[in-house]
Amino acid sequence: MLSYRHGYHAGNHADVLKHWVEVLCIQYMKQKDKPFCYVDSHAGAGLYALFEGFAVKTGEAKQGIGRLWAQKKVPDVFRDYMATVRTFNEKTLKYYPGSPAIAAQLLREDDRLRLVEMHSSDVNLLEQNLGEDPRVKVISGDGFEQIRALLPPSARRGLVLIDPPYELNEDYQYVLQGVQEGLKRFATGTFLIWYPLLSTTASQKFSGQLQKLHGNWLNVQLKVSVKPYGHGMYGSGMFIINPPWLLRDQLLEGLPYLVKLLAQDDAAEFTLEASPAP
Repeated sequence: MLSYRHGYHAGNHADVLKHWVEVLCIQYMKQKDKPFCYVDSHAGAGLYALFEGFAVKTGEAKQGIGRLWAQKKVPDVFRDYMATVRTFNEKTLKYYPGSPAIAAQLLREDDRLRLVEMHSSDVNLLEQNLGEDPRVKVISGDGFEQIRALLPPSARRGLVLIDPPYELNEDYQYVLQGVQEGLKRFATGTFLIWYPLLSTTASQKFSGQLQKLHGNWLNVQLKVSVKPYGHGMYGSGMFIINPPWLLRDQLLEGLPYLVKLLAQDDAAEFTLEASPAP
């Protein structure tokens, strides 16, 4: 199972997929001058040291961002993502930015960030890392409940990232309910839902359940290893509601590279599904 403290998994293959998609969507939102709001339902600490603490215990970053970092050149579709990671490092990869830090690095002066976190230790770290930014509001509480309070944003443009730990099967239902309620309040928003690929029934059914919530979506899955018999995560997915119109082509351009680079065995592959044309 997954650990609630994201530091254990910072920079792993799932983070690479999630944050690459996040960067692509943010850059698309910035093509219009009108400001927008970034909402993060499970923000974590914001920034993670890869040389101490939780990350050292698992070493997952070595098989994720570490492999990308070691490349002299990456495809253009990863350029902005890697440039963002490099702003937190010099020659050596020591820190990995979580989704809030990535968003803060990319958003403009008039854009806003609303970062929700429940774990008290991570809330304190989030305040230390990003709390002095005037664009940022750190909120201590349940991310699913806060979606109702934060949507729609005053700018009427927004990007909502939902990525709970999925430690409990109930989390899948909470996500479905949260997205459904979020869409009622903010039907034009772009929702990014991250989910793990596990052998559990709840995980296997999840993307199909998400597809019933809205008529405009993309569903991408990156599998890095063979499906285990136990509870291990063998990949992850990103489900995007109201995706940028260029995103599908960008994903098709970059996913074969990620499969080759992040593969842990011969079972590695990607899938990309899109909602039927209206």
